[in-house]
This record gives sequence, structure tokens and C-alpha cells, in this order.
Amino acid sequence: MNGEENKIYNVLIADDHQMFVDGLKALLRKEKNIQIAGEVSNGTDALQAIIKKQPDLLITDISMPGLSGVELTREVKSRYPEVKILVLSMYNDREIVSEILMSEAEGYILKNTGRQELSNAISRILGDSTYYSSEVLNIMMTRIKRQKKAEKNTSLLTARETEIIKLIMEEYSSEEIAEKLFISKRTVDTHRKNIIQKTNTRTLVGLLKFAIENNLAEINQ
Repeated sequence: MNGEENKIYNVLIADDHQMFVDGLKALLRKEKNIQIAGEVSNGTDALQAIIKKQPDLLITDISMPGLSGVELTREVKSRYPEVKILVLSMYNDREIVSEILMSEAEGYILKNTGRQELSNAISRILGDSTYYSSEVLNIMMTRIKRQKKAEKNTSLLTARETEIIKLIMEEYSSEEIAEKLFISKRTVDTHRKNIIQKTNTRTLVGLLKFAIENNLAEINQ
């Protein structure tokens, strides 16, 4: 797992299916820099646990007693924006996926995923990036096309800025983008500031939403 090599990350699990939680904990214990801070079976207890445990990452289901995963995500992002959130659920309903994305969770993968994708998702999220599985992104793309929201809002972007957005969505760092495009890191940083202004986004999740809505996010099958 990437991120800060020697840092130990605390993870809180919120899920009311004990058998699944036990399996998830077994997988997480195989990750060298992950420590399980605790587990709760409902959204209300999850909020209390976040105050006490101060986790780096919350892994939550959607359907739980008390606060749902969607409501929990909204509350956590409102009160504790520094806590990263990975939604791990069987739900692939377009409305739910859309609500989670709008709530600015850093990631969403389905429970039928393999260990490697789970590890990749956690690694990217703890590395200050985002991870939405290809299936989840495809669900969002279908919704956007049906609602005809994919109108080009990119007219204010230059060709270079559009290119940089696509590379950001492919998890390239500023240094890697500079090397790939044969420009300086300072130039990349300037482009990124301009992109944030023009797209009116504050976070990587916000930029991801913009990229999906404007067909700039590549979907890996």
C-alpha cells in the first residue's frame, strides 16, 4: 500500500453484517500500514466513534440502522471533512451512487470486489486521491446521459487544461504530468489553479464529478 511509507492509518468500519465485517478485517490486517480503530453496526454509533477514535478512513455500508451510509457520509463530510470515506456496498442503484458522489465520499466500490481492488482503493484514498470502481463510474455515466446533463461545460478550458484534467483522473501527480507533457511542475500547478477556478471545484471529488459530467473521465473496463 502506498501513502506515507511508515505511517499507520486508523480505519473505522461501519457495517451491520458481522460475517462481512469479519472478512473485511481479515483482509485489512494483511495491509502493513493499516490499523483497525474499531467497528460499529449503525451510522449513529459511527459518528460517536469518529469523535473518540479519530480515524483516517471510514469504510461504510449504505444500508444500516440509524443513519444510512448516505446520511452518514453527509454528516461526516460536514463535521469532519478530514476523514476519508470509502463506501463499500452491494448497492449499484444510480440514485444511491449519485447521492454518494454528491456527498463527496472519496471512493465507492461494490462488495463483490476482489482484495486487490479494495487495496488499490484504500491506497489511493489515503494518498489524497479518489477511487470509484469502473462499474460505479459506468452507472454514473449512464445516469448523466439519460438526463442529458453531459452538455459541454468545457468551452472555457484550454486544450492543455482539458488534457491535464484527464491525466489527473488517471491518478497522475503534478510531477508526472510535467514529465509526460514536457513542461515544468510550476506550469502544471498554474494550470491546476486555473482549472479549479474555471470548473468551480474545491476537491478532487468535485473535479471527478465535473469530469464525469463532461465526458472527461476515462472508464476502464
